[in-house]
Amino acid sequence: MNKKQGFARAHTNIALLKYWGKVDSDLILPANDSISLTLDKFYTDTKVTFSDDYTSDRFYLNRHLMNPKKMQRVNRVLEAVKNEFGYQGYAKIESENHVPTSAGLASSASGMAALAGAAVDALGDVSDLNNLSRFARLGSGSASRSIFGGIVHWHRGYDHQSSFAEQIVAEDEIDLNMVTIVIDHRKKKIKSTLGMQHTAETSPFYPAWVEATNQAVPEMIAAVKENNFTKIGELAEHSASMMHATTLSSNPSFTYFAPETIQAIKLVEQLRNSGIECYYTIDAGPNVKVLCQSKNITRVRDFFKNYFAEEQLVVAKPGSGIKFTKN
Repeated sequence: MNKKQGFARAHTNIALLKYWGKVDSDLILPANDSISLTLDKFYTDTKVTFSDDYTSDRFYLNRHLMNPKKMQRVNRVLEAVKNEFGYQGYAKIESENHVPTSAGLASSASGMAALAGAAVDALGDVSDLNNLSRFARLGSGSASRSIFGGIVHWHRGYDHQSSFAEQIVAEDEIDLNMVTIVIDHRKKKIKSTLGMQHTAETSPFYPAWVEATNQAVPEMIAAVKENNFTKIGELAEHSASMMHATTLSSNPSFTYFAPETIQAIKLVEQLRNSGIECYYTIDAGPNVKVLCQSKNITRVRDFFKNYFAEEQLVVAKPGSGIKFTKN
């Protein structure tokens, strides 16, 4: 049996300047650039084995064989990698998620990044990380950013080659931490892809969102390079508020917020007003992520323990980029 094997570990990320909306759904080209923080605690390990003896692609997630009908995004990544390296056989994919559903963090970014990395590791050269981010993007837009550690910039581009991510600063060059307040870890009622599409099609504020986000990108890059926590926090908070304003202004209107989301926002503002600097960011869901510096992690977490159960609070620090060995 002629086998080719590859392995990759990729971490999740949280967008500081949000990705919300596509201009091309097939290539997953976003309407705006985005900037993210890779997280240390949460990751996906994936092994890909290509063999001429296999008769179909098989995908095992946490040791459970997945229905082929649910492999659309996986297949998109696999086919792109196989075409790049001229391989015509099939693959067995074994993926282990170390992103607990209870953490309130999406695993698609780390999952698709690890898949892209492992597939390329099996068939070719993994040294071109920008190219890996292109492959990962085909499975999940935010996965393009999970190829890199620290703070990452995803260029929206205009075709497959020009839409890729790159690192702004490494994980050890930034003092930026995140305390997630897990308000609801169940699957959201409106998937991000559908929410993005509906918002882009019906919100009169959507063009202003795209323009404002793209204008904020150079400001965020400068703030990150200067390790200016205040500016990073202000830009991130405003980005999240603008994104959720587009869902409220779509037609029909919808929101990902729960009552506790509003409560957590008010508590972040209260804590900040008391002299402990922190900022919130919120993705397409009810969970609130609190950005803070290392010196304030304990105080931030202890403050929120007064309002939420300890198991609802998850602390993460800047994480590393994709790795091709388990150690």
